[in-house]
Amino acid sequence: MLTKYLILALYFLVLLLIGFISSKQVKDLKDYYVGGKKLGYWVVAFSTRATGESAWLLLGLTGLGAMVGVSAFWVVLGEIIGVSVAWFVLAKRFKWLTDKYDSITIPDYLVSRFKSKTHTLRLIAALSLAIFVIIYVSAQIDATGSAFEAFLGWNYYGGALFGFVIVLAYIFFGGFVAVAWSDLFQGILMFLGLVLLPIFALFNMTTGPSILDGLHTIDPNLVNIWGGNLNILTIATIAGYVLIGLGFMGSPQIFVRFMSIRDEEEINKGRWVALFYTLLSDAAAVTIGVFGRYLFTEAGADPEIVLGNNGQNVLIQMVESTFPLIIVGFYIAVVLSAIMSTIDSLLVVASSAVMRDIYQQIFNPHAKVENLTSLSRIVTLGMALLALAIAMTVAFTTPDRTIFWFVIFGWSGIAATFCPVIVLSLFWQKYSEQGAIASMIVGFLSVPFFKFVVTRIDTIGPVFDRLDVLGPSFLLSMLAGVIVSMIKPGFNQDVAELNSRD
Repeated sequence: MLTKYLILALYFLVLLLIGFISSKQVKDLKDYYVGGKKLGYWVVAFSTRATGESAWLLLGLTGLGAMVGVSAFWVVLGEIIGVSVAWFVLAKRFKWLTDKYDSITIPDYLVSRFKSKTHTLRLIAALSLAIFVIIYVSAQIDATGSAFEAFLGWNYYGGALFGFVIVLAYIFFGGFVAVAWSDLFQGILMFLGLVLLPIFALFNMTTGPSILDGLHTIDPNLVNIWGGNLNILTIATIAGYVLIGLGFMGSPQIFVRFMSIRDEEEINKGRWVALFYTLLSDAAAVTIGVFGRYLFTEAGADPEIVLGNNGQNVLIQMVESTFPLIIVGFYIAVVLSAIMSTIDSLLVVASSAVMRDIYQQIFNPHAKVENLTSLSRIVTLGMALLALAIAMTVAFTTPDRTIFWFVIFGWSGIAATFCPVIVLSLFWQKYSEQGAIASMIVGFLSVPFFKFVVTRIDTIGPVFDRLDVLGPSFLLSMLAGVIVSMIKPGFNQDVAELNSRD
């Protein structure tokens, strides 16, 4: 146990050191929220991937692989498509426009893109972002408690609180610079931890039936790429897995990284790093789950009992059965890296929405920059405490929750509200401010509507439960923006110029 604590202490020390060094580089609000727009491609590529994956990858996706088998690889396909579209299709346009408008937040960009004359667009964007980010952060805090509980035997609430304090410390002082560099460090840990585990585990499987034969004995559906007989429910399930990738096509916590990158040439380099990272890390996560199901369960065994709620403990069991104690300590840091790399990014994005887009731009446009930087830290602290309170409440009232779907709800809310707006704003010159507002409102409301209303309808509920909320909400948001913009069209010369270049 001492070895685990020593490695964990070293990990936290590195994070705090990054925060301290980064604090020396924060001179103004642009430094605090987008790193002065001068970060290199390695930092941005690893930061986007670490932020986009989170505990969902190490605990959620590995658990999904354990529960459903090879059909979980559809999630990998969806993520590869989403990351490819973000980096290869959207990133350069977004970088060019945000540099032209000197934007440092997503609402900043939207207001400039639509030449908004009122605060309506900015207010809706900032409030929507803040609400779903807090939900998303609370899911990550929940995962922190679960990780400490599973690896170290801590009390869940104590573990969640301890991890929360550490991540808040380096954000509080270093802002976006600390977040980006810590994400590079944590992203490397995540990548190595995921890719190495199934390789070493495979070498340990020297006896017994082949993995595919063993899985087929446990449950034939585990080796069926469709997850079972092909019908409307299995099709909906597969579509839901693939559509998770939509969240990479404009989510603010990811796209703010494209604002921070030094120039478009860095995007050309970074996209290959991001794509390579996604392919290997996501495929490794599913493989870990599949191997764990083969190793730790038998035909007729309940995987919920053997592998924890929704298979969430499969990675932990794999690590403890494969490696010596010192490496187990490293994996504790890996899991916490996945969680904290997302918490830090989201808190900075949420803080910017409240501080920059609501307080400065709407209520106090003449505020001094040095005061804003200090206030930003206070706002970050306040929003973090609210997320902590939500996480503790959910943990107390919903003991059977799963990390995979808790995280996906927050991810879907952010994505459905912003991704259609970002995509349309980058390509359609006639997309109007009214259309953007319609897209955001419909996307924001659709997520809870599909989650808590449609899934309870007897005739279609089971299908939408398998499909989940992101795909339908994204589609409705997109349609709302198109329809309203056709009725009340706008025009943007900058987008027209980009289209003429293509």
